[in-house]
Parts: sequence; structure tokens; C-alpha cells
Amino acid sequence: MKNQPTPSPISLSPLAWALLAGLALIWGSSFLSNRAALVGADVFTVVFIRVSGGAVLLWLWVAFRKIPVGRDPRILLHFSVMGLLNNAIPFTLIVWGQKHIDSGLASILNASTAIFGALIAAMVFRDERLSARKSLGIAIGFSGVIVAIGPGALGGFDLTSAGQIAILGAATSYGFAGAYARFATRKMRPEVAAAGMLSAGAIWTLPLMLVFDGVPTFDFAPSVWAALIWLAVGCSSLAYLLYYRILALAGAANLALVTLLIPPVAIVAGWAVYGERLGWAELIGFALLAVGLMILNRRPKSG
Repeated sequence: MKNQPTPSPISLSPLAWALLAGLALIWGSSFLSNRAALVGADVFTVVFIRVSGGAVLLWLWVAFRKIPVGRDPRILLHFSVMGLLNNAIPFTLIVWGQKHIDSGLASILNASTAIFGALIAAMVFRDERLSARKSLGIAIGFSGVIVAIGPGALGGFDLTSAGQIAILGAATSYGFAGAYARFATRKMRPEVAAAGMLSAGAIWTLPLMLVFDGVPTFDFAPSVWAALIWLAVGCSSLAYLLYYRILALAGAANLALVTLLIPPVAIVAGWAVYGERLGWAELIGFALLAVGLMILNRRPKSG
């Protein structure tokens, strides 16, 4: 697995663009699927079905392709930490947050993952120190987050504010997961890393589901089942396979474009299905966040 950013972006081929668009559609639809699943299932149940179903499918893929898993006992520790930081915590916070805010706003706030990731990487790795360019990108990105949530969100704290903070907490958890993955998954095949962390995410989530939600009855409505199946099959197993395929084809810098493509998908889907409408503050906030992310991910020309 390649962990160092490429010195300059690799040109995107038509295939890479198609895969990138597909990944954006899949992950953008996850916010709509979360809302649909919450109609008939509780938070931890949604998360557990997503991660456990995704894990089963990815392990089947690993077995089918005869991909070596590795025998280093430390791999279980890495799976456990990644499953907590990259799946159990952020998925739970996002699904809970979506009980109180619209899908489009949730996707905008989730796009701040790259901002938190850059800050955390700068604190952990010597070669990721904040340059003037990165600092500018982070500052503009955070200003977009503040505009999107509204300056009065904390002053009149309510469930809507808590939902927004939950999504930002998920973005922070993703940032820590990215830093941890840089050294923890260096010697793992990406398919194994994804399957392992989803499995660990399921183990982390199972007791919480049983305590807070109870044993699922599985008598969900067809629309709820469709959302849950898509979260497991599409948004987890298929999405990770696409993610690493794009990484190999186009590099990390181009892959970061998916962060900017997900919110428009989620915003349009939320409007089309549920009639969600975002205000100007949210849209301006996303525009600022997008500018910050583009500055943050821009690579200086070599030579």
C-alpha cells in the first residue's frame, strides 16, 4: 500500500475519471441510505449491518483472489485500531448525526476530513509539516465549516447543533485513522486491510448494538432493507475496492478529488428523495471548504 503522497498528480485517464465518479456516487449515496435505514433501524444496528456485511463480502473477495493475509500477530492490533477509528466511531457519529441534520449538510461537514487529516499528520509526521500553502488551505477550509454550521450553533445548543458536532467528530476520527494507517498498513494488501478493519468495526459495534438497540428482529420494511444492503455491499465492500483501484491508477492527490465530489451527490440526492433544501450559508460554506481543499491538495510543479 502506498502511503507517501505523490510529488505531482498523475494524469487522470478516462477509466480513472469513471471510477472516481462511481466512488463519489457510492459514498455520496451513503448519506441518503443512512437516512432511509434510520426509518426502521436504530443507529448501532445500521452501523453493525453495514460493517459486518461489508467485511463478509471483502473476505470472500480475498479468498476468491487468494490474497495472502499475513501471519504477523500485530495485524490484529492494527485491525482493531483501524476498525475503531475508521469505521465504528465515524460511522456511528455520522448515522446518529443524520437523525438531526439533513444529508447534504452532513456530507459537507464530513468533507472536512481532509482538513483534520492534514492537521493531525502535521502533528505526527515530520515530512507533513504545515507549509504556508497548507496553512492557508486549512484556514479557508475551517472558515467554510464555521459558515456551514452557522455562528450561532453553539450559542443555542440543541440536537441540531449536536448532530453537526457529531459529524465533525467523525471527520476527526477519520483524520486519526489516516495517520495510523500510514504506518500500520504498509505491509498489508489493501483488500486485507479493508476486510480486517471492517471485521474489527463489527466486533466493536456488536456489544453496543445489543445493549442499546437490542437483538435485531430483521422485520424491516423493503426500503430499509434496500438501504442496509446498499450500505454493506456498495458503500463498504465495493467502495473500498474502487478506492484502492483509483489510488493505484491515479495516485493519492487525484483520489482526494472524491472529497469534493461527494457533497454535491448527497445534496442532490437529499433534495430529490426527501425534498431537503440547504440555505445559502451551507452552500457558501461548502464553496469555501472546496477552495481550502483544492489549495491543500495542490502539488507544486516539479523541476
